[in-house]
Amino acid sequence: MKKTDIPWGLTLFALAFLLLYPLTRDLFIGFTSAHTYLGGFIKFAILATLGELLAIRIVTGGWTMPKGVGYRMVVWGFLGMAIVLVFTIYSSGVGSAMERVLLPGQDSALAFAFLTSTIMNLTFGPVMMVFHRITDTYIDLRYRGNLQRIRLADVMETIDWRGFYSFVLCKTIPLFWIPAHTITFLVAPEYRVLLAAALSVALGLILAFSKKKGSKSGAS
Repeated sequence: MKKTDIPWGLTLFALAFLLLYPLTRDLFIGFTSAHTYLGGFIKFAILATLGELLAIRIVTGGWTMPKGVGYRMVVWGFLGMAIVLVFTIYSSGVGSAMERVLLPGQDSALAFAFLTSTIMNLTFGPVMMVFHRITDTYIDLRYRGNLQRIRLADVMETIDWRGFYSFVLCKTIPLFWIPAHTITFLVAPEYRVLLAAALSVALGLILAFSKKKGSKSGAS
């Protein structure tokens, strides 16, 4: 650990303290309940960006602010708003399907959590990750300045789809996201935002790490 790691660690510690200390935790839950989309935007814009910064630190060995960080935070915030909506849609849909015996595991909280997590991560999860990779790559190309006009074809050709598929989709979804979100859907709805906030750090870390790893492989 280097001295330059301390500010990041202190920031994460401060945020964790705010989410765990009863008074600030209750204020946070109250705020996100009253302003659901805004809460999701702020939460993911900040915490997923912290995960992205950590990924850059791991891959490059130093703390580097990514180009266009403001735009990246807006993308993370938009995804946070989408996740707030998706959590509700999938949990309500799976619950309704179980009541109608369209899915197994009636009266089992674990079955509900596992099925919700699995269906969400196998349908919405890949779409969200592809969207993030495309927008992130567009920002990279825009700030790289090699192209006068950036086309979608340029973005698609730049992305390491093989690495994205083999690592992000085939490994992180079954090995991390499905188990992690199973735990998330086991807790009461008002506390899911706390776990989602913590997982957004991992989301930024995983997506940024896979992108940086793919860039290094392509350069070697």
